[in-house]
Amino acid sequence: MKDAKHLGRRSFIKASVLAGVAAPAVPVFAQGQGEPAPRKVAPPGTAAAAAENGALPLVDDEPQLVKRPGSDFMVDLLKATDTRYVAAMAGATFRGLHESIVNYGGNRAPELIVCVHEEISAGIAHGYAKVANQPMACLVHSTVGLLHASMAIYNAWCDRAPMMVIAGNSLDATKRRPGVEWVHSAQDLGAFVREYVKYDDTPVSLEHYAESYMRAHELSMTPPYEPVMIVADSELQEEDVGEGARLKVPARAPVSPPAAAPEAIERAAGILLAASAPLIVADRAARSQRGVDLIVELATLLNAPVIDRAGRLNMPTTHYLCQTSLQNTLVRQADAILGLELTDLWGTINAVPDVIGRPSRRIANGDAKVIGISANYGYVRSVVQDAQRYFAADLAIDADAEASLPSLIAAVHRQASPEQLATIGARTEKLKAAYTTMRADDASAAAIGWDASPISTARLSMEIWEQISGLDWGLVSNHAFVSSWPQRLWDFTKYHQYIGGEGGYGVGYGAPAAVGAALAHRDAGRIAVAIQCDGDLMMLPGALWTAAHHRLPLLMVMHNNRSWHQETMHLKRMAGRRDRDPYSWAIGTMMTDPEIDFAQIARGMGVHAEGPISKPNELVGALQRALEVVKSGRPALLDTLTQMR
Repeated sequence: MKDAKHLGRRSFIKASVLAGVAAPAVPVFAQGQGEPAPRKVAPPGTAAAAAENGALPLVDDEPQLVKRPGSDFMVDLLKATDTRYVAAMAGATFRGLHESIVNYGGNRAPELIVCVHEEISAGIAHGYAKVANQPMACLVHSTVGLLHASMAIYNAWCDRAPMMVIAGNSLDATKRRPGVEWVHSAQDLGAFVREYVKYDDTPVSLEHYAESYMRAHELSMTPPYEPVMIVADSELQEEDVGEGARLKVPARAPVSPPAAAPEAIERAAGILLAASAPLIVADRAARSQRGVDLIVELATLLNAPVIDRAGRLNMPTTHYLCQTSLQNTLVRQADAILGLELTDLWGTINAVPDVIGRPSRRIANGDAKVIGISANYGYVRSVVQDAQRYFAADLAIDADAEASLPSLIAAVHRQASPEQLATIGARTEKLKAAYTTMRADDASAAAIGWDASPISTARLSMEIWEQISGLDWGLVSNHAFVSSWPQRLWDFTKYHQYIGGEGGYGVGYGAPAAVGAALAHRDAGRIAVAIQCDGDLMMLPGALWTAAHHRLPLLMVMHNNRSWHQETMHLKRMAGRRDRDPYSWAIGTMMTDPEIDFAQIARGMGVHAEGPISKPNELVGALQRALEVVKSGRPALLDTLTQMR
């Protein structure tokens, strides 16, 4: 028998079936990731397939060649929307699309990002979108795959991040094989996640699929950004389209973000100019570097301090008006508060202490005028409660903040009188002095426990900063879990340097999102840095394998306090409130006996790793060695033992 690579596909498949020859199920490719796949790859013979599936071959099992599968057209749509990557763990209901991405599409734009869990796939897409500012696709395997991915989709929903979820499914019950294909199918797959995707559809034809896919992409990228889902039916993927079929990729039609009405803008400008202590609070206001620049321009024009809620990077920490550490004082003193894309406007103005009865109180000045600009005003779902508590602002503007800022800046320029400009200018020295004192106070606070072992999170953050400050970098983890030391100590000046947090605070977000963000940073020639919580990594450690497999420049430094510290604090509070054993908090909240060896886990996934490191004087050398690995284009992990927070 001739070598398989010299045979035509039909003759080889037929010969394999007749002879009962089982071709290798996993061909070995010399090419790296992203290289074109071999043009002819021998599939498993029928005998091998039967052995794998526990079924006997039938007479009519002889494969039929499909020259133009529908999934090839689905790849055309991915390319038409400039989708560079598709994250997936292999699944039978999207096998047609998987094969088309690799062979028809050449595994280039989009390239398949190989994952070992569907929640990792969706989490990678989440992190990628926040750096690349465009959606990445992830493939999920019908019911079970979507259920696995649903936590990460929910995080992206709460975080207002775009994502294209493509779910395989077998809708036609008469085409399902007995057994597993029934429990891995659904009549309404979108129902699983409909409360936290912006749009979903189950197309019944390729023309329908094309239009729905373009609509979904358009909706995902129209503020507020959100995940969307399209169901790719297995029959649509695998049926032969036929030579005569005329399939057309619809034109893309990006939608301009909704901007504020002129009369509302004029009123907002008047309120801000009339204030003696205006304050800007921003959460997910900036969607790009332009958004950051516009916030700086408005803040400087008004001489208004900015509280950055860190849903994204909204304000450079080096600017004297970035005064986040003074937020409690600023909210109390302000007589006009402008909220830009706030997740929780009510929670900015009010507080609820964690005591019996949960009494609420207003912390802002009772006479302060409150303005809210957000695309979320008209965008609320009933089941999920990410809308937060209702607050009646003095002026509520349903519009995208970044798109509305140019007109607000122009209105302030038009309305400002010489007297108002003089008053605004007179605030400069006081604001600069407050900023200088704030930075000094943060540095002094960071020095507490500087030489402690385990390592303080302030020392950990500062040692990382000393090593990366001269590089092109991006922090791809939520700094809130290390007391926001990076925000307080580092110099954040560019939008790409911080991507915010989980959105839905779902544990397990960290590593997949860091990998996705590192993928986007790699394309821009930057390195990604994550301060990774230990409990979070244990949810989805397989993300490390994807980082190693795709050779991503990611520095992951563990915040390993060997506990779920958030829950530790809750348990301490409960025991104290009930006058019970104050030391019982350790039961059920500690990851000890045995201690988890994160360095060993990482090495097992192919990632360079050192640790555990508990002495702060060992950090510099370990960080330098790890960064050399990262600069070479590979991930590295340092297992650092830390103080609780």
